[in-house]
Formats: sequence, structure tokens, C-alpha cells
Amino acid sequence: MDAGNGSERGKQATTTERVGEREYVAKRTVGGPARLVYEAWTRADLFRQWWVPKSFPVVLAECELDVRVGGGYRLVFGAPGTPQMTFHGRYLEVTPAAKLVWTNDEGGGEGPVTTVTFDQKEGRTLVTVSDRYPSKAALDEAIASGSVGALPETLQQLDELIATQVR
Repeated sequence: MDAGNGSERGKQATTTERVGEREYVAKRTVGGPARLVYEAWTRADLFRQWWVPKSFPVVLAECELDVRVGGGYRLVFGAPGTPQMTFHGRYLEVTPAAKLVWTNDEGGGEGPVTTVTFDQKEGRTLVTVSDRYPSKAALDEAIASGSVGALPETLQQLDELIATQVR
């Protein structure tokens, strides 16, 4: 298990772990209630503020979230002078303030399925992000490319955003 960024004073860092051959899990306790954390995942105006790691040289140029079972999402990333990357999928399960499940369809074939749960305890929320890949090779490739490596920074940014929302 990777302890994530240990320099976060007084806060729990994000942990990441490969679970079996096809699953990658990241966890972080965020300093706010599940209702606010869920909103940050489901409202485009909030999602845009934390999803792209600040250390990455890209911006989230477009963000469409139709968060309902059967609804879809579309995220377009880019940087000046570079081709844009589009990610899209559909929501399979939506339980307000508790759980989101969606597909990752941009690969054309069977992509990973992402599950995010929000478990509130004493005003804080444990966020668990689980990506289940169609094969061991697909997860190996995701790890090698660094695509799953952004989760610790992304979840830290989520925590920072929630801190501004909690009054």
C-alpha cells in the first residue's frame, strides 16, 4: 500500500492499493459530510475545481455530468497546442451521498468500471475509489502509464475544496 503524500499536516493521506489482478483502490478521509463530498462529484461547477491534478499540464476544458442511472458524463482535457483527450461513460448506480458507479467507455472496448463510496463518520467522509479493469493486462497498462497515479493528488484537491465548503 502506498501511503500517499505524507507531508499533509494533521490529515490522513490518500492510500492506494492493487487489490487482486484487476482492481485498484484509493482511499482518503475528507474533512466534510458525505452530502458535500457527493456534490463535489456530481456538480460540474465543483468537479471542475478539483478533478485535474494541479501538477498536470492540462485543463478540464469541458465537463458534462448527467448524474442519474443511465445518464452520462463527458470530460474533455487539453493543453494549449496539444490534442484534446475525451473521456466518457454512463452511470450504472447513483445513490445520493453514498455511492456512484460508472463506466469508462473512451477505450472503445470494455473499459474499467469505477465505484466511489462515501462513508460518513463524525462529520468526515471516507471516500473509496475502486477501478475494476476488464483484465490484469489492462490494469498493468493503467499503472505503467501513470493514469491511476493521479488519484492521491486529485483526492487531496477534493479535500481542499471541501474544506472551503464546510462552515
